[in-house]
Amino acid sequence: MLPAVVTGFLSALSLIVAIGAQNAFVLRQGLRREHVLPVVLVCAGADALLVAAGIAGLGALVGDHPVVLRVIRYAGAAFLLVLAVGAARRVARPQQLDPASDGPARRSAVLLTCLALTFLNPHVYLDTVVLLGGLAQQHPAAGGWAFGAGAVAASVVWFTALGFGAGRLQPLFARPRAWQVLDGVVAAVMATLAVLLVVGG
Repeated sequence: MLPAVVTGFLSALSLIVAIGAQNAFVLRQGLRREHVLPVVLVCAGADALLVAAGIAGLGALVGDHPVVLRVIRYAGAAFLLVLAVGAARRVARPQQLDPASDGPARRSAVLLTCLALTFLNPHVYLDTVVLLGGLAQQHPAAGGWAFGAGAVAASVVWFTALGFGAGRLQPLFARPRAWQVLDGVVAAVMATLAVLLVVGG
């Protein structure tokens, strides 16, 4: 069981750590120290749900219906472009980047954005449901679920470290210039991912 757990942990971690829209969003919330716990729970919980679905056999079903991923791909690209434009506007108006002056965002709005970044990203399904689900199937009997437990543990560890660890960088981001740089990177990442989603289709 232990080898399967470790394999699942390392496999999931290698996929999650890559820079993406979801990680950029969690980082920004962590820096603002705003609704961090609910965001971490949503991200980790979504991964747990999707990994479990993949182990249960949903991966094969998704693979047989590529139209579903195509719809998600274009919806996700549109959503990412909207977020990229928003980040670019914040770069152009740095006086709005100070959390104290900007005011706290509503929890419902933050969580809806987090859910959209998670479930409108076709790579999430490919990574968790198809890839991790397929890898889990290579472990006999309960070994597949042990692999899944390791993958979910990796998700919990990563998003917890990213969300709550980002707060340690807050003194650096007390300067509007630092927020400009971060939002510039966020805008570039989300715009690039949006283009790649469309081109990759």
